[in-house]
Amino acid sequence: MLAAAAVGGMALAGTGAGAQSRTAGGGPELYELRTYRLVGSMKERLDGYLERAFLPAARRAGCGPIGAFTTAIGMGSANVQLLIPHPSIAAFLELPGKLAADPAYAQAATAYSDAPLASPPYVSLEVKLMRAFGGFPRIEAPGPGKGRIFELRTYHSHSEKAGATKIGMFDTGGEIDIFRRTGLTPVFFAQDLTGTHLPSLTYMLTFPDLAAREQSWKAFGADPAWQRLIAMPGLAETVTDIDNQILNPTRYSQI
Repeated sequence: MLAAAAVGGMALAGTGAGAQSRTAGGGPELYELRTYRLVGSMKERLDGYLERAFLPAARRAGCGPIGAFTTAIGMGSANVQLLIPHPSIAAFLELPGKLAADPAYAQAATAYSDAPLASPPYVSLEVKLMRAFGGFPRIEAPGPGKGRIFELRTYHSHSEKAGATKIGMFDTGGEIDIFRRTGLTPVFFAQDLTGTHLPSLTYMLTFPDLAAREQSWKAFGADPAWQRLIAMPGLAETVTDIDNQILNPTRYSQI
């Protein structure tokens, strides 16, 4: 591919000790990103279900840590987004059965599960599946904390080749290391497997606040290693547009 020779000559993120520690202990996770679209008083019921029923049961089933977020800046201010890490595609497929067999879940989920037609728990539910990068195979969760914000970004490409090239810039080309050095603290990186605007990749960053975010993005843009990377032939023409949201964790988020 176009970027293979150019990126291959760099000091690659995927070949260092940090990358080896990130890849130890199993293959890449599968991420399920749920978007619950809500109106009116739906959020109170959904929050109760997620906090007292779904998150505890999903953790018992082997998923997590699970992130739960609302939108502070960007589209979907009335929505709740749930980021669910699964160890494998098999675990994703098995989760509904495990929930159905969990009596504690059934009891805690009654108000949500038995909601009448006149009072549904949400307007709609959208699910996107993503596969973690090989060089960043699991979520790096900062843990619950006051004042922390998250940035969710999706990069769309014009072709499969361009999309794979952009993934390579992150996964083996050194871009993730530049992120870390300039304060763009990553939570996950993943290739989108489903969606209406593929090919694309999605990643999440975390910051103490908006001021720290602005400072870190400025440092990244001015970083000499980033300037060298983006100047390589073919690497600047991999992204057609970017979707971006600033998220706040809910009180019950595990991330």
